[in-house]
Amino acid sequence: MEKQKLPNEQTTMILGLTSFIGCCCTSGILGLVLSGIGLYLGKKDEKLLAENPDQYNLGSSNTWKIVNLVSLVLSSVFVIYYVYMKVTGKDVEQQEQLMEMINQFQNK
Repeated sequence: MEKQKLPNEQTTMILGLTSFIGCCCTSGILGLVLSGIGLYLGKKDEKLLAENPDQYNLGSSNTWKIVNLVSLVLSSVFVIYYVYMKVTGKDVEQQEQLMEMINQFQNK
C-alpha cells in the first residue's frame, strides 16, 4: 500500500512562506498570525502521523514546521520592536528626522 501525503503539508508550506512576507510588510502582525496557524496545522499533522505511521509519509512536514517557527520568532521580534517604538514615541522622532533629511536633500 502506498503512503499518502499528510493532509495539511501543502497548507503549512504556503503559510510558512507567506508569513515571511507578512513579517516584513505588516510590522510582524500578519506573520504572527500566519505562522501560528501553520504551526498549529503542523502539530495536527504530527499527531495524525503518530496515530497512523503506516498510512502517511512524513515528507517535508518537519521542514515547514521549522520555517513557521523561525517566522514566528522573527515576527515576534518585529512586533515587540514596533510596540516599543510606539510606546516610547521614538517613531515620531524618526519620522521627523526622515523629513528633515528629505528636505535637506531637496534643497541641494
